[in-house]
Amino acid sequence: MLSVLDIFRIGIGPSSSHTVGPMRIGALFVRALAKRGKLEDVARIAVELQGSLALTGVGHGTVDASVLGLAGFVPDRTCPDEAAATLAQIRAEMRLMLGGRHAIAFDPAKDIDLAGHIIPDLHPNGMKLVARDAAGAALLERTYYSTGGGFVASEAQLKRKPRNDRVETGTSVPHDFGSAEELLARCDQEGLSVAELVLANEDAFRPREKTLAGIDLIAQAMDQCIDRGLAQRGILPGGLKVERRAPDLWDKLSANPQSNEREQLFDWLNCFAMAVNEENAAGGRVVTAPTNGAAGIIPAVIRFYCVTSDESPCRDSRRTFLLTAGAIGLLYKQRASISGAEMGCQGEVGVACSMAAGGLAALWGASPAQVASAAEIGMEHNLGLTCDPVGGLVQVPCIERNAIGAVKAVNAARLALHRTGAESCVSLDQVIETMRQTGIDMSSKYKETSQGGLAVNVIEC
Repeated sequence: MLSVLDIFRIGIGPSSSHTVGPMRIGALFVRALAKRGKLEDVARIAVELQGSLALTGVGHGTVDASVLGLAGFVPDRTCPDEAAATLAQIRAEMRLMLGGRHAIAFDPAKDIDLAGHIIPDLHPNGMKLVARDAAGAALLERTYYSTGGGFVASEAQLKRKPRNDRVETGTSVPHDFGSAEELLARCDQEGLSVAELVLANEDAFRPREKTLAGIDLIAQAMDQCIDRGLAQRGILPGGLKVERRAPDLWDKLSANPQSNEREQLFDWLNCFAMAVNEENAAGGRVVTAPTNGAAGIIPAVIRFYCVTSDESPCRDSRRTFLLTAGAIGLLYKQRASISGAEMGCQGEVGVACSMAAGGLAALWGASPAQVASAAEIGMEHNLGLTCDPVGGLVQVPCIERNAIGAVKAVNAARLALHRTGAESCVSLDQVIETMRQTGIDMSSKYKETSQGGLAVNVIEC
């Protein structure tokens, strides 16, 4: 099993697969050089960004993220202002401190190749790095893949075949599950909720108090991102001239908080979701939930339905929500994919909507079966959703799409709780498999390449 703290990662925008992943890959490559005692011998590093990493890499911040990773930055501890200053210095001096330790000549415009014509077979987000010495001899060559949600894998890892049709890791947990059917069966056998069962599994990774502290930190980071997004105004970077809208909507809602207008629920969810994704588009600090492009849905639903507080029961409700949502995210990650370059936006916003629906249903007292039903409904009505960002930027339609996804998640949870007892015609496992098959069949034009859909039919302004 993977951990729920692998699903929720603190990083920077605008993309988990195109920013967080490449930054981690750059740092991994430097560590591999140091482990072999070759770091001090490096005179030059060449980076080849392949497939979607190249096609939407400029708008998604991939080039800058790759440079920062080589310079020793890690996503969860990166200050955006410090990163911007480092990038400016590298471009001005044409020199990079590899891993913060060894200076090499480096020109991002020449040493990073946007090879969009190369579509790797193993995964659309390929990144090849080669380190050479002063004589031009190769010291180390590696190819990695950014597989969505900040996850990365080496070429060897993706080529390795799972045994018994199961994803295997080095961590054994007390309540192993490889499908929603197995998850529900184990909940029934043990008399546990989804959150309780997952928390017991997390004990195999670390002490209970560290898991709870990690979940609380994730919830806090989500709140902080919303707060920043509600306070920042102006035009988002990138050239589309998209204006931040969350602060104005926040002012309007705050001025009339007791309004009995039923539709105001939508406004609150829209406001919180857009605040997060506007921060993400600006390169701010966000939580992959499960990706950056879909980072606003879960925080928006939590913010509206869980009072902001570090005290019980508010803290406990957030833990229940995130543990339940995390379990659903694990199923998508291990049985399909959460990469927009593989699945389209159904693998990002669709999965986030499904996770949020299950988490909210649990918060409302749903049984494990109802949680799975809510998650299924959340995905069923996002099947086929394309990823076609205008200008290669995580702005249009991404920001509004998170707002819509948050509203859908709440409705999915309500529909599941209103079910009369008859089982759903579609199971969560079936909808996950359908998403996977749909992603495979979907044209690459609609999978984070900006070569189809809105990306080619909307005139950039």
